[in-house]
Amino acid sequence: MRFTVGLKTQGRSDHIVLDAEDALVAALKAKIAHPQAQIMYVRRANRRGDARHPPHRLPKEP
Repeated sequence: MRFTVGLKTQGRSDHIVLDAEDALVAALKAKIAHPQAQIMYVRRANRRGDARHPPHRLPKEP
């Protein structure tokens, strides 16, 4: 399944789309990739909605 994870880092909010077994795993994968980010939401990916608002590339944490 694909999940959209909303993140807030350095005062900017964004979202990323991940493949995961469930929402908790998707949140943990996002937190590992961006440890300083605050997770705001996790939801199942929506093909039409995510196409209208594509995810941006968040900067990698040092």
